[in-house]
Amino acid sequence: MFFMMGINEGRKELNYHQMIVCDHCGAYGQYRVFMTYTVLSLFFIPCFKWNRRYFVQTTCCNTIYRLDSEIGKRIAKGENVEIRPEHLQGMERAGSRIKRCGQCGFATTEDFEYCPKCGNRF
Repeated sequence: MFFMMGINEGRKELNYHQMIVCDHCGAYGQYRVFMTYTVLSLFFIPCFKWNRRYFVQTTCCNTIYRLDSEIGKRIAKGENVEIRPEHLQGMERAGSRIKRCGQCGFATTEDFEYCPKCGNRF
């Protein structure tokens, strides 16, 4: 008897789009949600999926955040869910905060008191 099996990584784009103002670059964009998983295939037919993880990618600067698995499961089921910053991992960096100039839009993580681009106070 001859068996053909394999274990592969897979990625599936989920049908979800949410308009945002990006916290990373400050531009308008969308959240796009995708799921990664590991799959066992037997004779090239996917039989068993495990290790599901959900991610969000912004369309403006392609920043990727890890999404809370409960929210990801609800999106995969087709529910209309709003993604909030507390659902994302990787937005807050330890000890750093993104500052954005209200005049010119320059963004930095440095602890400047004045904008290095236009000179206005942050």
